[in-house]
Amino acid sequence: MRWSIEESLDPASMLAEIRMVRREGLTRLRELEVPMLRRAAAGASERDPVAWPLAVEGVLRTAVELLGEGDLREAAECSLGIRPALRGRPAADRRRLAARVYGVSTERFRKFQELVVLGQVAERVCWLAGHGADGRSRGEERAAALPAPDLQHQWVELRGGGHRARVLLHVHPVELVRGVDVLVAPTNTHLELPAVYKGSVSAALRRAAAVRDPAGTVLRDAVQEGLTAWRRRYGLTHPVDPGTVVPTEPGALGRQGVRRIYHAAVAIPRTGSNDYDVLPRDVVAAAAAALDLMDREAPSFAPSLRSLCFSLLGAGRGGLPARESASALWPTLARAAATGREVHLVMRRPAVAATVLQVLGGRLVADAEGRSVSGCDRVVREAAP
Repeated sequence: MRWSIEESLDPASMLAEIRMVRREGLTRLRELEVPMLRRAAAGASERDPVAWPLAVEGVLRTAVELLGEGDLREAAECSLGIRPALRGRPAADRRRLAARVYGVSTERFRKFQELVVLGQVAERVCWLAGHGADGRSRGEERAAALPAPDLQHQWVELRGGGHRARVLLHVHPVELVRGVDVLVAPTNTHLELPAVYKGSVSAALRRAAAVRDPAGTVLRDAVQEGLTAWRRRYGLTHPVDPGTVVPTEPGALGRQGVRRIYHAAVAIPRTGSNDYDVLPRDVVAAAAAALDLMDREAPSFAPSLRSLCFSLLGAGRGGLPARESASALWPTLARAAATGREVHLVMRRPAVAATVLQVLGGRLVADAEGRSVSGCDRVVREAAP
């Protein structure tokens, strides 16, 4: 049977069950109430009412493998006890080892990185449930619908409208981007960011940019303070026009090599609801405005601003289909690449990355020696002091 992620499995609810598994451990799976994980395992393996804990463990292991090589996978293996040596270790030990991967305190890891890591596992469990065994090869299904694990950081060539652009594609949360001068992220026309515990791109950046003490307590809400100061500077008491781009300092993201965050106001709140309207034309305008702003600001930085990373503006809470957001961004991506900018594109879900590659005729590119270029090590090296 094939499950639909959108109709059947909710990543947020899946995350709650995975956090329970992290807390109680794989050795106690049979004692836990994890109906969504059981459904995911049923979609990704043969049904067996006796051996379901093995099936659940199997789907968790596969989801962790799909994170590819790097800190995300290593931290997930430690946190969940996927590694044989950690299988029976207490939750506190596993969390401490996972925190060590990121070089942060256990409390800091609990409040931030752990949610990111386990959230990525939840996304992949949901994907596996939607592409489980139904008589076809699992390997064939993955190849058709999911970018390879090293597409977490992979140079691709995108094409459209007679133009081509070499873009570094990131398939992971936006807050894990490193070594990029400018991050371009969506916001609403009121320039009010969502609460830090929300799952949107703007909430993730607000959370990641917050300046904290060693215990994880927020000392300065850097991004929201920057947006508020910008409104005050221009005496604004009303929403900005759709397509407006507002720059702020990167806050704590500066430690990852990020030097500016450009907030693209593309989401128009619907009065009396929690929903937004996003028009492709506003995404086109915001993307172009972001590149123009970068050109104006670049000379005032040493070294000059050169690289920028777009998220799929409006494709999250804004409700704009990913293919429409990618198409709206394309003219600016092509222009930026043509003028010598280093262009990045980030999205959380592998399935969305596959859609972008399909819409923009993407293909993997190789370096001069014919090897696939991941870009991950290069980006991390450039971000290092």
